[in-house]
Amino acid sequence: MAEINASEAGTYKFDNHFVINRLGYGTMQLTGPGVWGPPADPENAVKVVKKAVELGVDFFDTAD
Repeated sequence: MAEINASEAGTYKFDNHFVINRLGYGTMQLTGPGVWGPPADPENAVKVVKKAVELGVDFFDTAD
Protein backbone atom coordinates (compact mmCIF):
# COMPACT_ATOMS: atom_id res chain seq x y z
CA MET A 1 0.00 0.00 0.00
CA ALA A 2 1.41 3.36 -0.99
CA GLU A 3 1.65 6.00 1.72
CA ILE A 4 0.55 9.52 1.00
CA ASN A 5 1.69 12.69 2.68
CA ALA A 6 -0.73 15.27 4.04
CA SER A 7 1.19 17.97 2.20
CA GLU A 8 -0.12 16.52 -1.08
CA ALA A 9 -3.54 17.94 -0.14
CA GLY A 10 -2.18 21.47 -0.31
CA THR A 11 -1.92 24.03 2.45
CA TYR A 12 -4.13 26.50 4.24
CA LYS A 13 -2.74 29.89 5.15
CA PHE A 14 -4.12 31.63 8.25
CA ASP A 15 -1.85 34.63 7.97
CA ASN A 16 1.68 35.42 6.79
CA HIS A 17 3.22 33.20 9.46
CA PHE A 18 0.81 30.31 10.06
CA VAL A 19 0.43 27.73 7.30
CA ILE A 20 -0.79 24.16 7.81
CA ASN A 21 -1.46 21.18 5.56
CA ARG A 22 -5.13 20.98 4.55
CA LEU A 23 -5.34 17.36 5.64
CA GLY A 24 -5.61 17.34 9.43
CA TYR A 25 -6.48 14.69 11.98
CA GLY A 26 -9.56 14.70 14.23
CA THR A 27 -8.48 13.19 17.54
CA MET A 28 -11.93 12.74 19.05
CA GLN A 29 -11.94 8.96 18.58
CA LEU A 30 -8.64 8.51 20.45
CA THR A 31 -10.28 9.15 23.81
CA GLY A 32 -12.32 6.95 26.09
CA PRO A 33 -16.01 6.07 25.96
CA GLY A 34 -18.27 8.89 24.90
CA VAL A 35 -15.21 10.80 23.65
CA TRP A 36 -14.13 11.67 27.20
CA GLY A 37 -11.39 10.32 29.40
CA PRO A 38 -8.26 8.35 28.67
CA PRO A 39 -8.08 6.06 25.64
CA ALA A 40 -8.72 2.34 26.09
CA ASP A 41 -5.25 1.67 24.65
CA PRO A 42 -2.96 4.64 25.44
CA GLU A 43 0.08 3.10 23.71
CA ASN A 44 -1.84 2.62 20.49
CA ALA A 45 -3.22 6.17 20.69
CA VAL A 46 0.34 7.48 20.83
CA LYS A 47 1.28 5.30 17.84
CA VAL A 48 -1.66 6.72 15.85
CA VAL A 49 -0.63 10.32 16.53
CA LYS A 50 3.04 9.58 15.73
CA LYS A 51 2.02 7.94 12.44
CA ALA A 52 -0.10 10.96 11.54
CA VAL A 53 2.94 13.20 12.08
CA GLU A 54 5.05 10.85 9.92
CA LEU A 55 2.44 11.25 7.18
CA GLY A 56 2.74 15.03 7.27
CA VAL A 57 -0.21 15.92 9.45
CA ASP A 58 0.51 19.18 11.24
CA PHE A 59 -3.00 20.12 12.35
CA PHE A 60 -4.72 18.14 15.09
CA ASP A 61 -8.35 18.97 15.84
CA THR A 62 -8.99 18.35 19.54
CA ALA A 63 -12.41 20.01 19.76
CA ASP A 64 -15.39 17.91 20.81
